[in-house]
Amino acid sequence: MQLPQKHSAEGTTIFTVMSALAQQHSAINLSQGFPDFPVDQRLGQLLHEAVQEGFNQYAPMPGLPQLRQAISNDFSKRYGVDVNPDTEITITPGATYAIYTAFTSILQPGDEVIVLEPAYDSYIPNIETNGAKAITVPLISPSFKVDWNKVKDAISAKTKAIIVNTPHNPTGAIWTRQDWDQLAALVRNTDIIIVSDEVYEQLVFDGKEHYTVLQHAELRKRSFAIYSFGKVFNNTGWKIGYCIAPPDFTKAFRRIHQFLCFSVNTPAQYAIATYLSQPRLPDVAKMMQQKRDYFLDLLKKTPFKIYGPAAGSYFQTVSYEQISDMPDREFAEYLTKEYGVATIPISAFYLGKKDDKLIRFCFAKKEETLAKAVDRLSKLQPMVTNTHSSALLSGLTQQG
Repeated sequence: MQLPQKHSAEGTTIFTVMSALAQQHSAINLSQGFPDFPVDQRLGQLLHEAVQEGFNQYAPMPGLPQLRQAISNDFSKRYGVDVNPDTEITITPGATYAIYTAFTSILQPGDEVIVLEPAYDSYIPNIETNGAKAITVPLISPSFKVDWNKVKDAISAKTKAIIVNTPHNPTGAIWTRQDWDQLAALVRNTDIIIVSDEVYEQLVFDGKEHYTVLQHAELRKRSFAIYSFGKVFNNTGWKIGYCIAPPDFTKAFRRIHQFLCFSVNTPAQYAIATYLSQPRLPDVAKMMQQKRDYFLDLLKKTPFKIYGPAAGSYFQTVSYEQISDMPDREFAEYLTKEYGVATIPISAFYLGKKDDKLIRFCFAKKEETLAKAVDRLSKLQPMVTNTHSSALLSGLTQQG
């Protein structure tokens, strides 16, 4: 029996691979993007209350009305935009699901979608599973800004959508208002749809602000905007996200959603709705910036090269070009096995596995976790001879 190969990705995701390798070698897991500290106690209490008060059956297909209203109120307060909770917001089991559903609601075989690389690894399989083709455009390394001339050159009569991501995973780069204006100029007088992945929208540092596609009046009319409570409230295992889109886009989205998942975890929706309605919420950006700054200060003890601090997200990208000339995946596996710290190779975020000798660390961890990891990494020494023999020698020296 032969089953269809729906996309070009091979095997399991790099996140699964590196987390499994970390567990196998008792390594500190700075690879996958999840916190190792508890959620706000109040949020946990609200989940318990939701179960006790009977919020245990199916929620309405678009999501609990009180959660959609709380999101609408939140966006009005934080961004000054009006979002209709009934016709523009759909609650989803995570943001990755929402991205897939957005693509499924618009793509047909033969369509093309422009993807800016490095890119979160679900984008291209989502596109290909829907019979469309990903057209990749590289960001400018090491700043990871957009080369708008290359984006313009990638647009064709078959271009159905462009997916963007800010703050960016894996690099932490963020978009400015000028970036959105450039995008608007390119898609003006076309039917190109924007899928805007904004899951780290509240994790922006150094006094900078996130500019959402919803604030851009021209682009908002043609955009699906995707968000994640897991990234904001550090409860990634709850798998609650949402999609905000114009009413006609939302109808198309829900046409797929109702038969793909139909309903999302009811007690978690209730807990988040109540939590969002508090007069004052914790400053999640301040807390995460403190972790970033602490981690960057620790990294000074290591031979890694940092081109610039992450402007947002959970992640810091570093170069190991002064340490080794190993391929990045091999180097990431080497760090996990020999030094007990798991990372993600940046080539995993490119369709063609482009290798710039960069790896990604997740700093959304307790301070003691970060300190322990960097203590191990500080023992790294540059490999000046043949890569494999140097790696072997270094490993033997550690064991000895």
